[in-house]
Order: sequence, then C-alpha cells, then structure tokens
Amino acid sequence: MLIHLHTYGCQMNQYDSELIKSLLRSSDTKWTSDPEQADVILVNTCCVRDHAEQRALGRLRQLVHLKKSRPWVQVGILGCIAQERKGELFDEIPGLDWVVGPDEYRKLPQLIDGSGSPQSVFHGGSGESYDDVIPTSVTGPRAFIAVMRGCDNFCSYCVVPYVRGRERSRPLASIINEAKGLSSGSVREITLLGQNVNSYRDGNHDFSDVLREVAALPGIERVRFITSHPKDLSERLIHAMSEVPQVCPSLHLPAQSGSDRILHLMNRQYTRSQYLEKTAMVRKHILDVAISTDILVGFPGETDRDFQDTMNLLEEVKFHSVFSFRYSVRAGTAAAHLLDDVPESVKIARLEAVIARQRSISIGLHDARVGKSVTVLIEAAARKGDGNLMGRSPQDEVVVFPGNGAHIGDLCEVKIQEVRGFTLVGELTRIDKSRSSYRLSSESSCTAVSSQYMYRRNHVDISLDLRRHYHHCRIRNFAAE
Repeated sequence: MLIHLHTYGCQMNQYDSELIKSLLRSSDTKWTSDPEQADVILVNTCCVRDHAEQRALGRLRQLVHLKKSRPWVQVGILGCIAQERKGELFDEIPGLDWVVGPDEYRKLPQLIDGSGSPQSVFHGGSGESYDDVIPTSVTGPRAFIAVMRGCDNFCSYCVVPYVRGRERSRPLASIINEAKGLSSGSVREITLLGQNVNSYRDGNHDFSDVLREVAALPGIERVRFITSHPKDLSERLIHAMSEVPQVCPSLHLPAQSGSDRILHLMNRQYTRSQYLEKTAMVRKHILDVAISTDILVGFPGETDRDFQDTMNLLEEVKFHSVFSFRYSVRAGTAAAHLLDDVPESVKIARLEAVIARQRSISIGLHDARVGKSVTVLIEAAARKGDGNLMGRSPQDEVVVFPGNGAHIGDLCEVKIQEVRGFTLVGELTRIDKSRSSYRLSSESSCTAVSSQYMYRRNHVDISLDLRRHYHHCRIRNFAAE
C-alpha cells in the first residue's frame, strides 16, 4: 500500500507527521511523494491563520479530484483544521473519507485497513501525548522532539488551545529515551518542541532539567527549543542556556506587539517593559545570543500609535529575525468578538513596514559576522549546487561554503567572507568529524583555554569546542577550590 502524506504548518505538525509514519509502519506500507500514485492520501493541516487554512483546504480539494480516475483512493484530513471544523468538512469537500484530530492518530491504522467506519470523525480531547510512539524515519543531523502538547495561555487571537487542547507535559524519561535513540544514529542537533516549553513540568522537573539532560547525551552537539512565552521565561532557564555549552545561543521569544494596550487586548499577560526586562536578562547572561520573535499587525483596535510602539520595539531589541503576520479572525477565539476594524490595506502596509525595518536590522547583524569565524553544522548540499554545502551557526544563521571534503553531519569552522541576502557565505577552515568533539583538556591547559575564550568572545563567534573547554574548566576550577 502506497501512502502520500502532505504536511502544512509548524514544526509540531512536522513532528506529528513523523509520529503518523511510525503509527502506520508495517511490512506492506510504503511512502510516496507522488499523490497520483498513492492508495491513501493524508493531509496534515494548520489553522493558526486563515491563509494557512485556505492553502491546506485548496490542496485537499485538488487531491480529492484524483478519486475520479482512481475511485478506490482514500483521502483523510488530519491536524488542526480537522479538530476545528469536524464533520462540516464532509459537506465542504465531497469525497473526503476521514477527519482525524491531533489526539486521535492512533486510530489511523484501523481506518486505513478498512475496520473503521467511512466518513469517521475523530476529534476527542483525550489529552494524548504519544509518549510511547517514537519517530523512526528521521534522517540527517537534525531532529525534533515534542516535550509537551497543548497550551493554557488562551491568547485572544489564537486557536491553538481549542484545537491542540490543554497543556500536558511528557515524562522526562520518555523524552530522554527518544533522544537517546536519535543520538545513537545520525542526529547531532535536537530541537525540543512545545507551544510553550517554559511551562513544562514533570513532577519536580522543569524545562531547564530537560535541556540539561538532553544536552548531556553522548553524540548530541547542539540543543535548541521553541517556543517560549515571555511571561514564563525564568532565570533558571536562562542560566541553563548560559551554562550548558550544547544549548545554542538562540531564543525565539514572541512579542506579538510593542503596545501595552494591544498586549492587554491580546491577553499576552506581560507588558512592553517586562518583555524588555526579559530580553535584557537574556543578553546579560548568554554570550552572542540571537533573539527572534513573532509580530502580529492589524489586531482589532490597533492605532498608528500602537503600531509605532511595535516598530520602536524592533529597533530597541535588535531581533536577529522576525516572523511577521497580519491579523485574521479565528472562529472561537476571544478576539473574534472584537470588531476587525483595521482595513486590510492598512494591515498590508504595516506588515510591509515591519518586514522592511527588520530586513535592515537583520542585514546589519549579518554584516557584523564578516571576517569572523562561526561553527556550522552541515545539513545539506546548497540549493544552487556548485559543490557548496549549507549549514547553520549556533545562532541559527544559514551559512553556505565550499565543501572541500566536509560532509553532511560534520561540525566545521567557517570564516565568513560576505553576506548575500540573509545568507552568510564563507570558507571552510576546520572540520571536526568526531561524534563527540569535546575532549577534556588537561589541568595545565585550563588557564590557556579560559584566556583564549575571554579574548575570542570579543572578536569572533565562539566555537562549540572552545565554549565546552571553557565551561568544563570553570567547573573543574570551582570544584578544586
């Protein structure tokens, strides 16, 4: 049986698609990228914004038409739109076979083998966390692990709590078990996922414990995480980021707006000044950190003054990157009851202004990398070929350079020579092909390592190896005292 799975939306949806592949793993199941060859077509959807929802539904209508020439094909819609729209989708998209929400993927095998009812609707709020389901099709040096699901914040514009359910954290032991499986293969970087990882709890364990334990696994060179809610960003987590060298100096901290009035209407539960205090604390403790954010323009009632507050926030924080969107009404949310009074033309103009301002800021930050060295984890061949490879810096910047004997999965030092758009271009200066590049330095070398670190921190992007040497030496010297 050939199955085609198309995924829309965030990293959590990408991770869920890997879970689905594991749940459907059997001896007679094969996967195809060509829907015209498939016996089963599954579309994993996102409804956080109207544009994403309309794209997914438009694609689904195209795929259902394949039944005209191949009537035995089964088509199912999965994910957030399935949870939001439920049975009405059968009327909207004739020929649809199943509607399956995010908590009900365990039912997919019985639907596909014919033991489930046609036009079944599964949208239970079971609190499923799939603790025992481990993705098995991960390839390459990077992977995702969901540490929690759902959200309890109920921001007034956001549909996530209604389609993903309330917050529930996976047991720490389950997370570590999954991470161990990844670290024993090709994976060198793990991104920990959750709608708000900062609120993770498993008994006495919080998210900083998750970071430390995953980073301690042999073979794991880098750990990232998304997403963090500003109100829950703690000093304990910031210290974990600062103290554990495998944790990348990269933080996604959605601001959404720079206006206190709009933040209150959004139910974000923090003020502009509190957000600035958090970013200042992050920069104080984490060397060369890159902070990214989300900005939502055109929220109901947003005035020119409110929008200017947001533009000023961009300049004050100097984000490395911004994911910007214009507001669209999401049925069932608190904001859906507000008058959507910002004209679409104004929303578009404000969005374009955010993009232009942030482009200037990002280019300036990227230009500052020229002449410096960065540590790069190679992910793939560069899109334009020519023997170039592509990877990312610890700050999540895209770096392209000639391979010169390096391979996917290698950690390399690259000296940046120029910036093209938002891409750093450089030359390879060193390759580390070991699975665990850290080697504990001798007692006599600790002072030299520390001095080298303190010098280089002001001149170049600190390599992962040097950060490790420095932090381990600090620990050793502290213990000796």
